[in-house]
Amino acid sequence: MQKVDSIKGVGIGLRPCHYAYIQEHKPDVKWFEVLSDNYLCEGGISFSQLETICSVYPMTLHGVGMSLGSTDPLNQDYLKKLKNLIQLTRPALVSDHLCWTSLGGHYFHELLPLPYTEEAVKHVAGRIKIVQDFLERQIMIENVSSYLAFNHSTLTEWEFLKTVADEADCLILLDINNIYVSACNNAFNPEMYLHELNTERVAQFHLAGFEDKGTHLLDSHSAKVYAPVWALFEKALDKFGALPACIEWDNQIPDFPHLQQEALMAQNRMLMHAIPE
Repeated sequence: MQKVDSIKGVGIGLRPCHYAYIQEHKPDVKWFEVLSDNYLCEGGISFSQLETICSVYPMTLHGVGMSLGSTDPLNQDYLKKLKNLIQLTRPALVSDHLCWTSLGGHYFHELLPLPYTEEAVKHVAGRIKIVQDFLERQIMIENVSSYLAFNHSTLTEWEFLKTVADEADCLILLDINNIYVSACNNAFNPEMYLHELNTERVAQFHLAGFEDKGTHLLDSHSAKVYAPVWALFEKALDKFGALPACIEWDNQIPDFPHLQQEALMAQNRMLMHAIPE
């Protein structure tokens, strides 16, 4: 597979339903984000498709299985498989989420929130350091959407994210949609979130759509990027510059040209709002 040292511009999340279109049409896409958990075992049709596509396009790896915030021991089998995938695919960036997804060895299909405390900072940062040492590279941690606030949190969400990244010496994958969803659900100013983060830690953006449930916003990845998220993305570009950004779409997935149109909208905003590199 192709070795990639860096990525630029707007990429698209690679989904199996688009394999055939991509291979037939070779669309003009800057790069693809690959869901690493789907390719941890070599062989089979999906892995073969991944090899073919990633021989042409740059890529990143994005996962949900590290369970960095859990009190379970780190899953060594998972990390060994991930390291093997990294060695095979040579991704430009590797990421997972600032959350927990397992308890007692049982994994949930949810990105579960953490209390924003100094104790949690030390716990998660320590685990990230172990992961980075094992993988022999920095990883990015992504802010997740939140639907509640812990009464005993002593830090804001952005203070927690910033402090964990500094303590672990890792990077941040800043999900703009998640910031907006969490801000609406927990009544904080999303622009303050951007203002308080260090520019040197943020390495990539995510963009996606949400569902308005009336009582709360749901990070569903099932819709286009909405106007307030685009506006927040422009604010992020003003501060952090033209960092690579990815369009995520996981439910009610449209045809590939529709995703290309979303990527083009993001690329145009990047050209208009990002500070010079």
